[in-house]
Amino acid sequence: MYRYWHILRKYRGSLAVCPLLVLVTVWCETVQPMYMAEIIDQGVMKRDLSLIAEKGTYMVLISLLGLAFSVANVWVASRTSIGFGTDLRTALFGKIQQLSFFDLDRFGTSSLITRLTNDIARIQQVVLMSMRMMLRSPFMLVMAVFFVIRINAQLALILVAAIPVLGIAVFVILKKGFPYFLKVQQKIDQLNGVVRENLINIRVVKSFVREDFETRKFTRSSEELKDTVVRASDIIVTVFPVMQLVMNLSVIAILWVGGYKVMEGELQIGELISFVNYLAQVLMSLMLLSMFIMTTARASASSRRIREVLDTTPSLADTPEGLTSRYKIEQGDIRFEHVGFRYGDGENDVLRDISFHIRPAETIALVGATGSAKSSMVQLIPRLYDVTAGEIRIDGIPVKAYNLRELHACIGMVLQKNELFTGTILENLRWGKPDASLEDVEEACRVAQVHDFIMGLGERYDTLLGRGGINLSGGQKQRICIARALLRKPKILILDDSTSAVDSETELRIRENLNRMLKDTTVLIITQRINTMQSADRVIVLEDGEVETIGTPEELLVTSRVYQEIYSSQQIPD
Repeated sequence: MYRYWHILRKYRGSLAVCPLLVLVTVWCETVQPMYMAEIIDQGVMKRDLSLIAEKGTYMVLISLLGLAFSVANVWVASRTSIGFGTDLRTALFGKIQQLSFFDLDRFGTSSLITRLTNDIARIQQVVLMSMRMMLRSPFMLVMAVFFVIRINAQLALILVAAIPVLGIAVFVILKKGFPYFLKVQQKIDQLNGVVRENLINIRVVKSFVREDFETRKFTRSSEELKDTVVRASDIIVTVFPVMQLVMNLSVIAILWVGGYKVMEGELQIGELISFVNYLAQVLMSLMLLSMFIMTTARASASSRRIREVLDTTPSLADTPEGLTSRYKIEQGDIRFEHVGFRYGDGENDVLRDISFHIRPAETIALVGATGSAKSSMVQLIPRLYDVTAGEIRIDGIPVKAYNLRELHACIGMVLQKNELFTGTILENLRWGKPDASLEDVEEACRVAQVHDFIMGLGERYDTLLGRGGINLSGGQKQRICIARALLRKPKILILDDSTSAVDSETELRIRENLNRMLKDTTVLIITQRINTMQSADRVIVLEDGEVETIGTPEELLVTSRVYQEIYSSQQIPD
């Protein structure tokens, strides 16, 4: 837990008071058998009712005191563990926000969700148990052993001999079980991935009547998780029979030797009974300690997964120059200089030797066949990924020299997949500019040809959207995403096939409005529509990760084979 001290130190007051609370609680429990022995040996055997009443009263008062301190311990430990879990979850989520697309792809969405929920819950449970069981078990064990030695040192040797045997057995069993704990968490990742994929694509599943296939896939993943958990449980559950066997043998030995000593007059009946009670407390303390060790072993696998994220250095972050730079994008001039790019540890470059220059306020259409790396190329401009070769400059300054927040603030981007969030339309529109006025919002929506649609809704801009804008059509979502990007009034606007779900007439009006509103903005449009290409100042044609040609639409009709094929495919035959 020392690795989380930067979070736990916030609760150092609670961590300091818990041992005191546990110590008093344990003392109240372990002193009871001593009073019981006195009641039997001095009260019952000698028919002394006053002593029975006196010692009985002490036992009741001590029990109430122990109860009060135990409740206080539970309250303090619960609040501390819940607070720690919340803080750790917040820290992990904050770290995830800093990771690049490459880092997120490496971990996987379902795995990150498991780490934020299931893994943190396990560590939170360890904190709770540390403030209760981990303290309670050794305190009870030490105090119980102290009292049995006080009663009879020879009998205590039997108990002391049993403890190392139990410790070795628990250690061996847990060592064999630990590898399965990590596998269990990985299987939970896989199961979460299946569920997440199914729920996101539920409409496709139902459209193709593939519910049975998805059910079988889920069942297979669920069965794999069950089998892994069972294998881990089969190893761990052997702890308790071993403990029970050793302790039962100890009880038999103590009763045998203790009975002989009672008959010889070396031990009183009440002391033997209290000795057996202390033996039960030792058994309880060892069982609690074993449970804590098993929980900690499982949590250590979860902790390793959480630390893996927390200790990750984002593969894309502000450079030293970017951290101190005050550069701002003023013109929107973009230059690619022999740029190459590959994803992660991929063997092949998806972009090779890309060089071109886009002048300020120019509108550029990016075209090419599916898989020609158009989307990959535009994502390099705002540094969503870093180039693996060459350099990109904006206004003559390398993109790595810009502060990332400044870079992203001046570049508007409408991705190929339109993402909206649960909330009102207005909240979604203000996502990139929370302080935008309603007049600015309405102007952006008029440009994006979505204002009239919004005004026709019952709650207008306060209409609540479901998860991902589930209650909107594809074209409506695209236009809201365009308006959201326009609100930032970016110096560079990237539209990644963002009007594919919009009819041609609406797209034409959007383009005309964009030209009027963004006359000083550099615009890059990924498109497959020839009308959009022809409205651009120039067209960049990509083929298999390389620039095939660059030129005006008129020039490309003569010089570019790819552009000619696209143009011909969209002409209506006579």
